[in-house]
Amino acid sequence: MPGHVKKSTGPDPDPTEYLFISREQRMKDQTKPYDPKKSFWCPDPNEGFVECELQGAKGDKHVTVKLPSGETKDFKKEQVGQVNPPKYEKCEDVSNLTFLNDPSVFYVLKSRYQAKLIYTYSGLFCIAVNPYKRYPIYTNRAVKIYIGKRRNEVPPHLFAICDGAYQNMNQERQNQSMLITGESGAGKTENTKKVLSYFANVGASEKKEGESKQNLEDQIIQTNPILEAYGNAKTTRNDNSSRFGKFIRVHFAPNGKLSGADIEVYLLEKARVISQSPAERGYHIFYQLMCDQIDYIKKICLLSDDIYDYHYEAQGKVTVPSIDDKEDMQFTHDAFDVLNFSHEERDNCYKVTASVMHFGNMKFKQRGREEQAEADGTEAGEIVATLLGVDAEELYRNFCKPKIKVGAEFVTKGMNVDQVNYNIGAMAKGIFSRVFSWLVRKCNMTLETGQTRAMFIGVLDIAGFEIFDFNGFEQICINFCNEKLQQFFNHHMFVLEQEEYAKEGIVWQFVDFGMDLQACIELFEKKMGLLSILEEESMFPKATDKTFEEKLNNNHLGKSRCFIKPKPPKPGQPDNHFAIVHYAGTVSYNLTGWLEKNKDPLNDTVVDQLKKSSNALTVEIFADHPGQSGDGGGKGKGGKQQTGFKTVSSGYKVPVLRTGPGYLSDDPREMILER
Repeated sequence: MPGHVKKSTGPDPDPTEYLFISREQRMKDQTKPYDPKKSFWCPDPNEGFVECELQGAKGDKHVTVKLPSGETKDFKKEQVGQVNPPKYEKCEDVSNLTFLNDPSVFYVLKSRYQAKLIYTYSGLFCIAVNPYKRYPIYTNRAVKIYIGKRRNEVPPHLFAICDGAYQNMNQERQNQSMLITGESGAGKTENTKKVLSYFANVGASEKKEGESKQNLEDQIIQTNPILEAYGNAKTTRNDNSSRFGKFIRVHFAPNGKLSGADIEVYLLEKARVISQSPAERGYHIFYQLMCDQIDYIKKICLLSDDIYDYHYEAQGKVTVPSIDDKEDMQFTHDAFDVLNFSHEERDNCYKVTASVMHFGNMKFKQRGREEQAEADGTEAGEIVATLLGVDAEELYRNFCKPKIKVGAEFVTKGMNVDQVNYNIGAMAKGIFSRVFSWLVRKCNMTLETGQTRAMFIGVLDIAGFEIFDFNGFEQICINFCNEKLQQFFNHHMFVLEQEEYAKEGIVWQFVDFGMDLQACIELFEKKMGLLSILEEESMFPKATDKTFEEKLNNNHLGKSRCFIKPKPPKPGQPDNHFAIVHYAGTVSYNLTGWLEKNKDPLNDTVVDQLKKSSNALTVEIFADHPGQSGDGGGKGKGGKQQTGFKTVSSGYKVPVLRTGPGYLSDDPREMILER
């Protein structure tokens, strides 16, 4: 569900048919043939499950059923489940079903989805099935249906969950949080946007007549175009996939009106900046800059007219049928104004972003028989230097012969072509990532209104679980994060809930939901676990992909039920090195290049040059990087020096998801990341 919703100029369309079941449909559903003793579900290789007729038992463990084709077949008793009475057709809450089995739940979701009803409750939760098209169920007219209503008074909808959180916050004076989870392409980001628009609507203050100042509601909503331009991309699963995680807190004053917001982001997928698989695309912003919607952008960014001139962004798809790059560029450009970026900041942002594209055109060659690289033409480097506000000749020198510290002295070190190209790619990724972080900081500055922040509602939207044909370092990071969240969810909703029953003296047989993910999490986190070995190998100078693979196999193969041999790859795909049994499925991983991706180093000599740039944004995004001079690193709370993570994987070792009654934190990172 990519892109942004256009503001309607006419009256809101009627959302009724997308929310309510018609009387005619209800009558039709009630007359469905049903035999309480014979109507059953059985497995089917094509449909998942089909309705069948029970013929009789075959011993204690098997039953015989008659399939729709007329064929009879035997199944184990636990493989079949009873069909629910017709009164439960398209029921709004699957937890109300008389027979709660997998096929019955799937059938309800499917039949509602076919009737254009994409939301269904499951007890306290709301299930959304992505229609991959726009239904008119998020308009002002739809919002009015849900404001102030109890959940059982209105049909299932994300807005009912939002209103419940808002009412609970106001009545109990306690912060609330919403977890939006699902696989890649499930619609998490789109639903997060709808959540924000709902809170902006219900918490809006009266706008004074003649007031031209941007209001807070608009500013919260307008963070979306910028975050999506710089953090979303097309994958094989989703045309508008979030390649980062975010936790958004919407703050309210004591009277329930909006008073501010802030955004915390997690681990942007940097590899996509310089490489994409054939069916995927880089971050949307690169293609927006090339689309000619804003007439002066190509001129100030020194861009040509052909995206294929820029190798970093042209290895996969360059257009996406469901995305209008021109329209989205206009949304992004306008959002900079709404969020109070100055024109200089906005244009510098475009220039620094474009420099990443030009980095991919810098060419080098070996000097004679020496292990020394030198420039092979300087046109691309001169463009990069102009956009970043530095000297081109010095830039080439710093890439080819950086300074390194030996004892107390600095000496130059010759670099070969491969090393220089690696340095260029790392710098392009580093610059883009830092621009993204700067954009988030600037948005947060705008959303800090100075008004009283009495309570907040937090919304967590992280990159969804991924299983591709080729799964690398980025996928294992995303999937581990999802594993942790699922463990928290299970613990919070099932284990703690049942412990509460015991405390209250309720007679209750403890139910094991069979979803304890601790074995998989320990595989990552324990001493000599996957993250620990990755960290160790990343610091070891002579480590290779092969030594990393051997160490993983020696420590885990045959010793952890979650670490297994991989399936053979599909034709044309690289080999897989190991597989992990995750809660959402078994994923085979290829570990090529993980050690370098994990270290993610930048050329400190180039960083020192960029810190003295004439482009204010270039200086600002590297202000916290120590470079070789050791100058940098911001101060944290209490004036303590803040240090960044040494490696990407060490970022996963911070505590995540603290649980406990009434736990609140000033730091959203503490709320997102361990128990």
